[in-house]
Amino acid sequence: MKRKPVVLIPACNRVLGQHPFHVAGKKYVEAVRLAGCLPLVVPSLAADEIDDLLDAADGVLLTGSPSNVHPVHFGEEVHDTALPLDPERDTWTLPLIPQVIQRGIPLFAICRGFQEANVALGGSLHQAVHEVPGQRDHRGAKDAAPEVTYGMAHPVDVMPGGLLERVLDAKEITVNSVHGQGVNRLAPGLRVEARAPDGLVEAFTVEKATAFNLCVQWHPEWQAATNPVSMKLFTAFGDACRTYRDRHRTAPEPDR
Repeated sequence: MKRKPVVLIPACNRVLGQHPFHVAGKKYVEAVRLAGCLPLVVPSLAADEIDDLLDAADGVLLTGSPSNVHPVHFGEEVHDTALPLDPERDTWTLPLIPQVIQRGIPLFAICRGFQEANVALGGSLHQAVHEVPGQRDHRGAKDAAPEVTYGMAHPVDVMPGGLLERVLDAKEITVNSVHGQGVNRLAPGLRVEARAPDGLVEAFTVEKATAFNLCVQWHPEWQAATNPVSMKLFTAFGDACRTYRDRHRTAPEPDR
């Protein structure tokens, strides 16, 4: 029996008590399992370790996080010093992303991961979407129960002719909304796959990539098993990871 595809989940960094920890949300781990893959949470890496890690990967899932991408990576100063940052994650996920694309490893990026991908490929972010004229407040309800915070918030228009339309077979879906930052300048080579009613980019793909890649601003991992849209997305990601595994993990012929 073939082994399950291995999907890398880069960890965030937290101080719990007086000690630093690498952490990953359980909902992302379980969503990878829903995709039929084996989740592997990865701590921070040095630059010279990334290639070795990717040699073992059949897919990469970039998670959401309470932390924001540090704006130094798109030429700005921090707008709100009260908001959390995770420069240790930035240090290795930003160089990781172009290598994932170059190798043709399937990529699924969610919320912070969506923002990381745009920045890593040359784009910029609004640090406070709700302060931008013409944009709505995309933040989730503060201090509410998770079921409220991650409840469906607004529709998004699925752009015709793209990956998202092919996977979902829909022109519009309804999504949750739990983010303060968002795409400002879209990186070169990215294709918009969905937009919110205020025009904010909600999903994109790398147009010339050779493998499945999808970056979404909402949280499809939240209660994914009961959400038909989420299941279609994670099924497509899992299928792509299995295809990558089958192409790159062929067992050598036995000696005769």
